[in-house]
Amino acid sequence: MKPKFILLATTLLMTALSATAQTAERKLLSIEDVVLNRELTAKTYPVRWVGESDSYSIVEQQELVAYDARTGKKRTLITLEKVNELLQTNFKTFPAYSFDNAQSLVLSAHNRRNVIDLKTLTITSQNAIPTGGANLTRQSGNGPLYAYTKDNNLYLWDGAKEIAVTSYEDKNIVCGQSVSRNEFGISGGIFFSPDATKLAFYRKDESRVTDFPLLDITTRTGTLKSIKYPMNGMPSEHVSLGVYDIATGKTTYLQVTDFDEERYLTNITWSPDSKRIYVQVLDRAQENVALNSYDASTGEKIATILTEHNDLYVEPQHDLVWLKNDPSRFIYSTNNRDGYFNLYLCDDSGNVQRLTKTDADVKYVGQNDRYVFYTSAEVSPVDNHLFKVDLKSGKQTRLTPTEGWHNISMSNSGKYFLDNYSSLNVPRVIELGRTDGKPARELFRAPDPTEGYNFLPIELGTVKSADGKYDNYYRLIKPMNFDPAKKYPVILYVYGGPHSQMVKNTYQAQLRRWEMLMAQRGYVVFVMDNRGTSNRGADFEKAIHRQCGQCEMQDQMAGLEWLLSHEWCDRDRVGVHGWSYGGFMTISLITNYPDVFKVGVAGGPVIDWKWYEVMYGERYMDNTHNNPEGFAKTSLINKAKDLKGKLLICQGAVDPVVVWEHSLSFVRECIKNNVQVDYFPYPCAEHNVFGKDAVHLHQKITNYFEDYLR
Repeated sequence: MKPKFILLATTLLMTALSATAQTAERKLLSIEDVVLNRELTAKTYPVRWVGESDSYSIVEQQELVAYDARTGKKRTLITLEKVNELLQTNFKTFPAYSFDNAQSLVLSAHNRRNVIDLKTLTITSQNAIPTGGANLTRQSGNGPLYAYTKDNNLYLWDGAKEIAVTSYEDKNIVCGQSVSRNEFGISGGIFFSPDATKLAFYRKDESRVTDFPLLDITTRTGTLKSIKYPMNGMPSEHVSLGVYDIATGKTTYLQVTDFDEERYLTNITWSPDSKRIYVQVLDRAQENVALNSYDASTGEKIATILTEHNDLYVEPQHDLVWLKNDPSRFIYSTNNRDGYFNLYLCDDSGNVQRLTKTDADVKYVGQNDRYVFYTSAEVSPVDNHLFKVDLKSGKQTRLTPTEGWHNISMSNSGKYFLDNYSSLNVPRVIELGRTDGKPARELFRAPDPTEGYNFLPIELGTVKSADGKYDNYYRLIKPMNFDPAKKYPVILYVYGGPHSQMVKNTYQAQLRRWEMLMAQRGYVVFVMDNRGTSNRGADFEKAIHRQCGQCEMQDQMAGLEWLLSHEWCDRDRVGVHGWSYGGFMTISLITNYPDVFKVGVAGGPVIDWKWYEVMYGERYMDNTHNNPEGFAKTSLINKAKDLKGKLLICQGAVDPVVVWEHSLSFVRECIKNNVQVDYFPYPCAEHNVFGKDAVHLHQKITNYFEDYLR
């Protein structure tokens, strides 16, 4: 009989050999996997509420079925066979659908919007969907009304004919489209009134905005296509808000007089009775905002309900939300009063009462007669949880006990919610939750999509910010077959800009698969959120004001110094990569710390903030007239001479966001200073690169690090 320790050793050896063999058998990522392989994304369970009811729907075996949230009882709403019969279609799988209400199913087919009565299984309405327009917007209730933009003018479709709402011949006038380059939470330019009798819309006058040329090389001799691009400190667009009365065909413009004509009109909200329009009016300096109400019929200003001021900036981002049980009061969101985005109860008299009392950023989700529901970062900045707050007592209660990042869809009653969440090692779970605190019911759990691939462990942790005030969160991947006795090259992937959060407690911590590919190829890969990023409160976010890149670099270097304190990191082989704001950070780091970074790859980089747009750029940098020292300090033109390492710049040649002037000017400055730099344009790409171009791009980035950082 063999001694027990020999048996144990043999078992351990066999286990180790088996694990090694399994690892060897698992696939490594290819560039195509990184860019195109959707199978590596966690599967989902496309479930949605059935109108205003407490039932949820899902497609099962070519049937649309509904489950009662209280009882779990299942019923078939309609089969695919019946859909094809009614619509005279030949769908092989159940088509995309929505609900007008609990009884009315909406399907699109033959360019028509079809409404099916789920009790009688008959078509109750069929309306043509207009084509040829941009930003198509349908009124939220029942009916055929659509609005859209063609040739910069706004049109209305009433189900039978097209009606011209505006008829401007001046191409500098644009109606019905998003304004302010989608800042301030703006995502559209058309706003139907709740009763569908009126239509509010943005009108912007870009006649004073300079043109920026983009080269289209797909034509025989090349064609210049100009875009309107308001650069920092230069004239900007003039925005107004029109209100079209559908019955009379007349348009009235709101009489906005706050600040000057380059003000911003944000967060357009109709009153529940469709008689008033609420607008958050922001000055161009973005230091003052007034919440005003206007008469929708006359355009006259009714009142300024409240104002906000901040010496750095105010950033309104959210529409008002009316209380169901008291339509005289609304929910208002700001981070300018208590240091974090919180919810406030307000009324037309200007009374303001703080509703959510937490030192964390909060986002409205839903409500019923008793509670307002919200998600927040109060458990952890990398977690997102659902809470309820009692409208009378103010008591706040957490509703999602499981760690991770929870995305919530509330039922109309507020009794139930669909919870789609993940965490570092949990790909996806979908649960039916109850707002009374009783246990949730699991509906779906996704399998591991990376099964069969050699995905390496991801470590989450924190490093102190450079000023010692904050814990900055990071994700870290160590190389395949990691040996702490060896030294490995290091890649810092960075973004670092506002409205971003790279590290979350989601599946794989919001990993970009390219990071895993590089770890599989023997690199230490490190990603960290610095001051200036989101979800950490106003002070954290506004630390970058008038000096973009400065505290961000300090924090990134603090994180990197902690990483490099480990013996298994090679201080002589450190690289950095990022895109957009991350491209700006990449070049900032490699030129400000030329003895630290050996290699950098910068995509679509901002080079000098004076060439960036008014709305974003003036919020964070002020303007060129008021802050010349800040612009000089942050400009990378003056840093080109300090470049020592290998730097590759990639840029979409028709980028309308970070225009070509940025990267080409940096290259020109490198030439002036006899500094070598590598450059690769993507001729037909805009700010982001997609498809086959993206495969090529990721291969190029990978090759660059393989060639110069090994």
